[in-house]
Amino acid sequence: EVQLVESGGGLVQAGGSLRLSCAASGFTFDDYAIGWFRQAPGKEREGVSYISSSDGSTYYADSVKGRFTISSDNAKNTVYLQMNSVKPEDTAVYYCAAAYIRVMKLYVSSWSIPGLYSYWGQGTQVTVSS
Repeated sequence: EVQLVESGGGLVQAGGSLRLSCAASGFTFDDYAIGWFRQAPGKEREGVSYISSSDGSTYYADSVKGRFTISSDNAKNTVYLQMNSVKPEDTAVYYCAAAYIRVMKLYVSSWSIPGLYSYWGQGTQVTVSS
């Protein structure tokens, strides 16, 4: 059974830090790229960051560049999202998702499109207070 389990969400003050984890199981980790998405109330789901375990390539949304860092521990089948200097507008439910790497190699410039991802976690709430 394919599973993506997010953890690490919570309440943090503006300017603070939080690290989200995405633990994957049930599929060959190296065959998939992992994306982080978020969805705030009343807004569409948006891509936050992306990492390919096969070549280490990473991408970020402009809104989080310089503040968030994505990384992967292939031995643990886990992807992390380090969130620094968080802002109230970062408040959202954060999801990790897995996309087949052979597809993403063709469409990597579209990494932030949710429809390219096959598997999704249940999400973890991040709330940033001002």
